[in-house]
This record gives sequence, structure tokens and C-alpha cells, in this order.
Amino acid sequence: MKILRIAAPFALALCLSCFAQTGPERTNDPLNAPPLSARSISVEDAVAAALEANPQIHAAVRRLTLAQSKSGTARSLDDPMLMVRDWDTPLREPWDLNQAQLMLSIQQTFVSRQKRDLRAKVAGDDAEMAASDLESLRQTIAAQVRKECADLRRNAEEMRLHNSESSLLKEALSDALAQYSTGRLPQMDVLRAQMAVTRLDEHLIELEQERDTARAELNVLMGRPADEPVEIDGSYAATVQMPPLEELERLAMEHRPELAGLRKGIGKSRDDAQLTRLAMKPDFTAALGYMLMPTGSTSRSAYMAELTMNLPSLNRARHDGEAKQADAATAVAQADLDAKAASVFLEVRQAEIAIAAAERRTKVYRDTLLPQAEASFKVATAAYQNNRAELSTLIEGQKLLLDIQTALYQASADRDLGVADLERAIGTALPGTSTPERNNK
Repeated sequence: MKILRIAAPFALALCLSCFAQTGPERTNDPLNAPPLSARSISVEDAVAAALEANPQIHAAVRRLTLAQSKSGTARSLDDPMLMVRDWDTPLREPWDLNQAQLMLSIQQTFVSRQKRDLRAKVAGDDAEMAASDLESLRQTIAAQVRKECADLRRNAEEMRLHNSESSLLKEALSDALAQYSTGRLPQMDVLRAQMAVTRLDEHLIELEQERDTARAELNVLMGRPADEPVEIDGSYAATVQMPPLEELERLAMEHRPELAGLRKGIGKSRDDAQLTRLAMKPDFTAALGYMLMPTGSTSRSAYMAELTMNLPSLNRARHDGEAKQADAATAVAQADLDAKAASVFLEVRQAEIAIAAAERRTKVYRDTLLPQAEASFKVATAAYQNNRAELSTLIEGQKLLLDIQTALYQASADRDLGVADLERAIGTALPGTSTPERNNK
């Protein structure tokens, strides 16, 4: 029993040492296979690739092409009608066409040029609304790409930080095992160090999951295979002087494609209302035909000319009701515009608040907390190396430094996310925004 009590600490130290050197066994896990080399790309190049190859944009372009093609046919007249008529055929001899009258005619309905021009204008309004939808989708895709790039950049920063801190912590663990084997360090401190290493391994798994998810989403936006490795070049957006809220709202009213599309929708509703009122003007149908008279007639060949018109004035109640419906549709379109403008102004304000908060957090972490945490960790490291501090103090100091650095990266990424949201809200680039990628463009 005495021998077991003496050998137990050394056996524990040997097991912990082996675990620290080898780490968790993951070589048989296909998810942890050696990754392919990732291709670096800038944010602006990622946006350009998405705008060129995104399948949703391709579908919207086809819808726009379809809407534009309808404008060319809106002025066209209806198809002419060919009519063959046989009448006055005796029932006793229905096969005797010599006693029947045969007529072959062609007719065409003529709609006024004013109506046809207005139909073409309505079709043009549809094409303009489709163009606004396309621009809206392009801006949405661009904003999503910028957000995914910000997430990937933050993830890469945290991965580098993790690797650095993991290396330092494993060195401390090795030193702790050496001290434990000589009896200078209690077993509890070694277990704390091992637990800290395990938590870092768990954090690494979470970071890898975030990276792979962000890569997949970015690749899909760019029209590429979801599993293609990609990394983001460049740095976070520089701090900019925010324009006044009134200026941002003015930019949104001028450049936000959804608002432009709704304004065009109001114009389309007005054109529809005008076209509805033009329905009170009659349309004319002209027909010209050849007639073959029965045998024995003075003249077997004759012709027929016909002119007909509709009488919308006799159905005024219906047309008046349709005109009122068109006016109501215009009022609905105006209400939709007002509601969307209020929603856009809210998006602008929310993004403005998010950017300001992220910049304040970045400044606090970068200028105040991070220098203090780095100095405290250096003091704790020196004290531990000179046997004037416990290992738990060193671990706590490193954990605090890791948390502050991670929070700094998150705040910097949140600022980029806020800029992307604000540019999406106003429908154009934020005045004064400068990044290395944009400057190079």
C-alpha cells in the first residue's frame, strides 16, 4: 500500500504529460482532416464575385429582361380575325352549297393610340420596378457578403489568438507537471491547467465550426462550391466621422432602391387609373369580306363591309367602379411608400447606433482594458517564473487577456457589420468610409 501511495502521483503526472503532448486524438475524424490551402480574397473582390455569379441575381436579371420585353408588345393591336360563314342552307339538302350563301371575311379591332401608348407606359413602369428589385437584391447580396467577410476576419483573428494562447498555456502545463513530479506543486493546480487546455480545445472546435459555416455562406453568395476554402485579406474598416442623421435619411430617400421602386409603383398605379378612365372611349372593329351568293342570283359575287364599336357609356357603373379601385390602389401605393420610408429611417438609426456603440467598445478595449490586461499578465508570468505566484493566478490572467482580446475583435467586427447595415439602409456607400480595399479600387 505504501508503494502504491508513492507511485500514484508519478503515474498521474505521466498520464497528464502524455495527454498534454498528444492532445485529443482526432486524426480518425473526417471533419478534422488536414484542410486544403485557403485562397485569400479581399472584401471588394468578394463583393464583385457575388454580384457577377450569385444565382439569385441571375434570376432577377432574367425577370428584368422579361419585363422589358413586354414593353415592345404593349402597343400592338389584337390579332386579326378570319371568319368563314355559311348560312341560308336548306335543311332538306344540307350538302347542296349552291343554294347557300358563303362568306369569307377578315376583321380587326382598332384601339386608340392613346390607349396603346398608355399600355406601353404601364409595361415600362413594370420594367422599372423590376430594375429596382434587381438593384435592391444586388445591395442585399453585397451587404451579406460584407457581413460574412467581417465574420471570417474576426474568426481568423481569434484563431491566431487561440493558437498563441494555447502554446503559452501548454508550456505552463509542462512546467506545472515538472513541478508536480518533484512535489513542489499540488495536484489541484495541475488539474486546473489541464482544464484550461481542454477549454481552449473546445473553443477551437467552436471557432472551426464558425469558420466553416461562414465560408459556406460566403461561397454560396459568390456562386461557388460551399466547401471551397477562402480567407479574407485586409483590415477592419477605419473609424469615420458619421454624417448627421438628416443627411443619412436624405441619402436613403435618394438611393434606396426599394423606395425608388415604390415611387415607380405609385406612377404605375396612376397610369393604370388613367388607362381605366380611357376605357370609356369606344374601340372600333372593321371587317371586310367576300360573299358567294346561291345559284340563280343576279350576281353570285358580292362583298361585305362592317364597322362595329363597343358602347362603354351604357356600362358606366362598372367603369366608374374600376376607376375608383384604381384610385384606391394609388392611395395604397402611397401608404406603402410612407410605411417603407419610416422603416428605412429606423434601419438607418439602428445601424447608426450600432456603429457608435461598437466604436466606443473598441476604444475601451483597445485603449484601456487591453494594455492593463497585457501588463497584468506579464507581471503574473514573471511572478510565476520566480515562484512568487501560483499557477492559478497565471491561468486567470491569461483567461482575462484572452477574453479582452476576443471582445476587441468582436467589437471591431461589429463596427464592420454596422457599416454594412448602414450602407444597405441608405442604398449607397457611406460618405467618408475608407478601407484599404476600397482605396485600392
